[in-house]
Amino acid sequence: MVLDRGQVLLAAVHATIAAISGSLAVTAELIHNLADLFAAVAVLIGLRLASRQSQAFPYGLYKVENLVAAGLAGMVFVSAYEIAREALLAPRVPVRTNAWMLAALVATAAIPLAFGRAELRAGTAANSPALIADAKEYRVHVFTTGLAFVALLSQWLALPLDRIAALFIVLAVVKTGWDPLREAMRVLLDASLDPETLTRIRQCIHGDPAVSEVPWLTGRNAGRFRFVEGGVALRVADLGKAEAAVRGIEASVRASVPHVERVLLHVEPPVSAYVRYAVPLADPDGTISAHFGGAPIFAIVSVRRADGGIEERRIIPNPHQAVEKAKGIRVAEWLVAQKVDAVLIREDVRGKGPEYVLRDAGVDVRVTDQTTLSEALKVR
Repeated sequence: MVLDRGQVLLAAVHATIAAISGSLAVTAELIHNLADLFAAVAVLIGLRLASRQSQAFPYGLYKVENLVAAGLAGMVFVSAYEIAREALLAPRVPVRTNAWMLAALVATAAIPLAFGRAELRAGTAANSPALIADAKEYRVHVFTTGLAFVALLSQWLALPLDRIAALFIVLAVVKTGWDPLREAMRVLLDASLDPETLTRIRQCIHGDPAVSEVPWLTGRNAGRFRFVEGGVALRVADLGKAEAAVRGIEASVRASVPHVERVLLHVEPPVSAYVRYAVPLADPDGTISAHFGGAPIFAIVSVRRADGGIEERRIIPNPHQAVEKAKGIRVAEWLVAQKVDAVLIREDVRGKGPEYVLRDAGVDVRVTDQTTLSEALKVR
């Protein structure tokens, strides 16, 4: 949420009405507005201080935003308690109301309503959770301002509902304080990133052709920033290629997932219990094709490392068989995307494009003189 003049104006109008009318409901709505303003202040403080580093704080002051949010949430709870205590226990005092107050409350409800609808449409079109959440918060303000309006109108109609309306608004105030407090405590206690974000990051890492496995992955929040750490098993053995692959993966994660400040990946040895072989076939019976790129189908076979037994065998069509140019290279790239560990072929592709693609991704290329799939797997 961004601090803007509209929020300050709404708070000023409600403060004026609350001071003149003496209405608890309007005072509660004022606190509701101030809670949002305080949250915006916390965001601004966090943005200003987050990237500042020093010898004492080499990783920056990312959590200052969360410390401020926790403190402000405490202030919101105290204010809500005081409103609730006064509504339940304090002696009744007369509430003054007139037409301009009612008109002002209608105006302060109409403005968030219009902004909320526009922001909801924009958030839905952009598929932005932040915009949608902000639009829903505007709707809450419309409801609570409406309660304040009913409270003042009831005084005019000699049906005083001011204290009852104040109690309902206090519930919204408490929720406004609870949400940032909960998030702040998660960050201050180094809670893990949510499962959806971790899944998205894992998919991004595993989607890189050089990655064979992602043994472990963790992450945490610090302010609005995210820090990710994980282990990756790479297909490439060359140190330079491995370092380049890691740098590329880290950049891809930061580009794909918002607010990721740092990605730290540890290269680990493969731990998979299987080796995945790709074999070009001329027919479903298992005859190995004499051609690599022109083979109509491929067998993808998972072989157990422990005993050499076959765990899984799939026959899939070659999607690039009819391609005119660079057929072998495209098939090689396709097999890399299938996460195969080795290719058994009869065609000698040494010094050709397919070999460079496969070996650059860490895929072992083996030429076999066997004519059937079962024979080639036996002597692999």
